This record gives sequence, C-alpha cells and structure tokens, in this order.
Amino acid sequence: MRIGANAIRMGNVLEHNGKLYVVIKPPEHTMPGKGGAFVQVSMKEITTGTKVNERFRSNEDVEKARLDQKENQFLYADDDFIYLMDNESYEQIQVNKVMLEKKIAYLQEGMNVTVEFYENTPIKIELPTTVNLEVSETEPVVKGQTAASSYKPAVMENGMRIMVPPFVDPGTRVVVRTEDDTYVERCK
Repeated sequence: MRIGANAIRMGNVLEHNGKLYVVIKPPEHTMPGKGGAFVQVSMKEITTGTKVNERFRSNEDVEKARLDQKENQFLYADDDFIYLMDNESYEQIQVNKVMLEKKIAYLQEGMNVTVEFYENTPIKIELPTTVNLEVSETEPVVKGQTAASSYKPAVMENGMRIMVPPFVDPGTRVVVRTEDDTYVERCK
C-alpha cells in the first residue's frame, strides 16, 4: 500500500530498497528556507537490525508493508527462541528472541501477544501495554524524602530495574508499562 511520506508514523513497517524496515522514532518534518520540504525517518531493518536514516520528499510516496496480525499465546522460551501458539488454529511457531530484545523479560507463561506477519513470516511481536509484576527488592526510604517527584530504584521479579514511589515495598505487586519500563500504579 502506497502512503505519502507525511503519513509515516512510528512503528510503521516500510518496504524500501527491497528490504523491510520498522520506523523507530517519530519522523521529523523539515521545511528548509530553500528547496522542498522533506521528512527525516529513522528506521531499523527487521532482519539484521541495521539502523538507517532516510530522507523522503514530502510529496514522495513510500510502500507501507501489508501485515497480518494474529493473537498468539506465549508458551515457553529456550536459549535462542520463544515458542508461541496461535489462539485460533493452535499451531505453534518459534520466533528468535532477538525480535523482542530486552522486552523478553516481560513475557509470562500464558500471556497473549500480537504477532505481525509479513508473507507468513513473523516480523514483530507486540506485548500488552501493561503487565503486573512483583517487586523483589527496593532500597529503604530515606526519612524526609517525601517530595512528590521522588522515586527509588526497584528490582522486579523478572530481574528488570524500574523506578517506583517511596511507598512501594518488596512483595508489592505493581503495574508496569512495557513500552518505556515505567511504574503505573499498585495492582488492585
């Protein structure tokens, strides 16, 4: 599907020079004093992970890849792969761990994830926007440090480190945003 360069958004998958790229930063629209306007796009090649910056004229069209999305359930992981099961057909697929990078720590047994396929090849995995995790350890609160913006480091059950408010203690279950590894609230 052809889209205008001005319509490119972060997360889009584009076909460019015979390769698939995912847009990793919001595109920058620039209108210089001389010459035509252009869009600066930071992209990462899906297969190799190579990052590139590309300029497209604002009136230029680019090819947006047509992706199929399917709900899959996370089953388990080994050294190199994660194993998922299609919720409709019950077929199992294996996906390289590199696709999730450090976000793999959020995977929990039985968790539903959205897998995007390009011509029946999985290219992208979207985690739920938030997950519930238990705090394993935190630093003690310093008396008098009650300013609203004060946060302390905490280690979660999956080994990730995030910043939490001073009232959160070990054993507390909290909601964490998977996109940017931030504390949202205590679990209800």
